[in-house]
Amino acid sequence: MTHDARSALLCAALEAAARGWHVFPLRPGTKRPALHGEAACPGTGPCASGHRKWEQRATTDPDRIRATWERAPYNVGIATGPSGLVVIDLDQPKDNGSADAPSGVTTFAALCERAGHTVPDTHRTRTASGGQHLYLTAPDGVRLPNTAGTIGELVDTRAWGGYVVAAGSITPAGPYETTGATRTAAPMPAWLLALIEPAPVRPAAPIRLPAVSGSRAALAALEAECAKVSAAPESQRNITLNRCAFKVGRFVAWGDIPRHVVEEAFQAAGEGHGLTAAECRATIRSALDGSIRKARPREAA
Repeated sequence: MTHDARSALLCAALEAAARGWHVFPLRPGTKRPALHGEAACPGTGPCASGHRKWEQRATTDPDRIRATWERAPYNVGIATGPSGLVVIDLDQPKDNGSADAPSGVTTFAALCERAGHTVPDTHRTRTASGGQHLYLTAPDGVRLPNTAGTIGELVDTRAWGGYVVAAGSITPAGPYETTGATRTAAPMPAWLLALIEPAPVRPAAPIRLPAVSGSRAALAALEAECAKVSAAPESQRNITLNRCAFKVGRFVAWGDIPRHVVEEAFQAAGEGHGLTAAECRATIRSALDGSIRKARPREAA
């Protein structure tokens, strides 16, 4: 890849970050994250207190972005959740031989028409497959999930836990390009929000820890760390869950408390504070695995 092409990818990453969108590197020429996975986590640097996924490591820091893109011609991923975005992914039919199959663009336009609205005038990109990404600003205080086909055929959404490939990235199927004159992300329409907003989280009952499962010190630590998870700001919930579970992991390593007791308590705290069940399980498992692996002997702690 030429120096000019590499510079263009760096510019694309910096441009997205300047909009407040959190970026991370994708493997050159692909749509796959370039950051290490949990199985290969070195447990150092950003992952010193437990594995941090691409969503947690995405950034708007220009210095970090320059340092990353100087190493390789990475494509650019945008972590939609931390960026405050909901991106409507309008795909093309996979069966190119069926000329009658509607595209995601057609389906979404029909959906908007039935709702009595026009397609939002917002920032959009053309994907390598010929589809479209419509960028919308997520409402404050609402943590939206990804969806796949919930709204309509070939109409997906990317929010928390999801990412999109930014304009300027290049794959063997073609480039991702900004289209249209609008360069800002419009607010998500209320009618569209109603289609994908999850049901409100019911207040969780107070966490009751089993008095016979673990030492007093371990149970006290578990209760204190679960309380921190329950009180964490919305933007820090997952990171706080990871950090707190990591702290308690040493008691599991020492045999002071069963692992399943710790997992169940943090699962309840995380879900009760708005995290999804899958998100909690993955974060707790990663944090405990890392903590147990790195735990020093009790006498050295």
